[in-house]
Amino acid sequence: MQIESNTGLIPVYMMPGMAAKASIFEYISLDPNRFEVIYLTWKLPTKNERLEDYAQRMCEDVIHQNPVLIGVSFGGILVQEMAKLIDVRQVIIISSLKSYHELPTRMKFARKTNAFKVLPTSLINYMEQLDYLPLGKSFKKRLQLYKKYMFVSDKYYLDWSIENIVSWKQKQAPKGIVHIHGDADLVFPLEHIENCHVVPGGTHIMIINKYRWFNKHLPNFITYGNQK
Repeated sequence: MQIESNTGLIPVYMMPGMAAKASIFEYISLDPNRFEVIYLTWKLPTKNERLEDYAQRMCEDVIHQNPVLIGVSFGGILVQEMAKLIDVRQVIIISSLKSYHELPTRMKFARKTNAFKVLPTSLINYMEQLDYLPLGKSFKKRLQLYKKYMFVSDKYYLDWSIENIVSWKQKQAPKGIVHIHGDADLVFPLEHIENCHVVPGGTHIMIINKYRWFNKHLPNFITYGNQK
């Protein structure tokens, strides 16, 4: 059951990206006198669970009326599905997509051919062993970052997530959605993205390393949407 906030604060629910912990938001600082922040965490999907049904289960963790939903990457797709089921004040997506038309070419190809089904997601369980391989400093730095923020390593969850990203059915962007995207995002390149607020130098993990930009601009997006 959803409740109306009696504190006067705007409830803000934050959903991390695929397999990530809520700690990806650890550097995001919102004024506690204006906002009440609640972090959502991934659940394991049930066998052959539809994204719509999964979104319904996630909505059970939203206890406030008319919240703001913020989602990163696949989390951005999920909060859009959640917003179809409950009344929300605002939806903000970061490093994400508003429709399947914004998928990069390689993912559109995978969508048509089902190539995503042969990805070796089980290799995720061997990350610890990569530390002992003679890899470059840049790769090892990214590996450590991934390990720090990774929450789910379950193969079924990973397969399910990838399939639901590539096979997402949404054709049109929801009205009023705020989309924040980096111009250096290699996962979802900006060239395929329409009508977004661009973060210069922002990569797919900019919620972590561009937190100063978000701390400056997120309050206005939460309060005023695309009007500010």
